[in-house]
Amino acid sequence: MDIGERVLGHGLRWWARHGGIAQFHRPAGAAGHVAGWIMGRRSSNVTRNRWAAKLLDVGPAERVLELGCGPGVAVAALAGRATRGLVVGVDHSPVMIRQARRRNRAAVQAGRVRLVPTPVERLSLPGEPFDAALAVNTLGMWPEPAARLRELARLLRPGGRIALVSQPRCTGATAATSVAAAEELASLLAEAGFVGLRTETLDLDPPVVCVIGYVSGRAAPAPS
Repeated sequence: MDIGERVLGHGLRWWARHGGIAQFHRPAGAAGHVAGWIMGRRSSNVTRNRWAAKLLDVGPAERVLELGCGPGVAVAALAGRATRGLVVGVDHSPVMIRQARRRNRAAVQAGRVRLVPTPVERLSLPGEPFDAALAVNTLGMWPEPAARLRELARLLRPGGRIALVSQPRCTGATAATSVAAAEELASLLAEAGFVGLRTETLDLDPPVVCVIGYVSGRAAPAPS
């Protein structure tokens, strides 16, 4: 761990002790700006988001939706793959949307990234269906997640895929906590009608899990 990461870690622990941890759930104002700054630079968060974007295997012309895009780290990774497509990031926090817009300024100006300030329960995105969707450490904050996932399935084309990512952040989280999180995500996806479920794991502390599911319509690709 380098000096910058140690300093960031100390700052994050101070932030949590002084009530700032709530800003990671509902970022607002100056404190929310600091939370977004941390999320955009903390190495584990950046690694987790880029790993998830890679797992979606986005093609150059695909349309991708990220739910709870935060400061736009995964949006940037997805836009780097969908070079002729469109990445839409939504977040309930205008503070996060502003940070994501700055991080992806060139892609926004080119029309390859669109950022929408809206909560997932009021999601309305007219137009062509999406090829893929992503949610990183946000599903636990959704009201009625199974209902939201059913709505997302209707926004995806037949055979489209979704990736749900979780790295448990509760005190004392272990590999077993991550396994339990993956099982819960898989159960919610199955309840919402997704098929071909598979789970991938990233070796961080605690491990990151990603459950990928497909909208029925054609066979899901075999794991690589």
